[in-house]
Amino acid sequence: QVQLVESGGGLAQAGGSLRLSCAASGRRFSNYAKGWFRQAPGEEREFVAAISSSGGSTAYADSVKGRFTISRDNAKNTVDLQMNSLKPEDTAIYYCAATPQITSRAITERYDYTYWGQGTQVTVSS
Repeated sequence: QVQLVESGGGLAQAGGSLRLSCAASGRRFSNYAKGWFRQAPGEEREFVAAISSSGGSTAYADSVKGRFTISRDNAKNTVDLQMNSLKPEDTAIYYCAATPQITSRAITERYDYTYWGQGTQVTVSS
């Protein structure tokens, strides 16, 4: 069973930066496609960014394109999300996700993901 643990959330001012990290424990999943999603209060969980098995392909939601960067280190079984130029509307709980697919695609559909972390809170003040 794959277990995902997020870290790096917290409070930031608008225009600031945060870096989220997601580490895997348990069964090795270094080649699984991975992604980040977020959920604001009263909203549906939405796609943020995704990365393919090798890291060669990435995808981003339009709302974060140019500000966020997803990366992975398969040797360390981690996937990170660098968030720059933060806005108050980025405030949400951020979730790391993994799917047991080894693929050259960056998977953007929420229901394609099997494993989820517990989430980390990101709050951006204006």
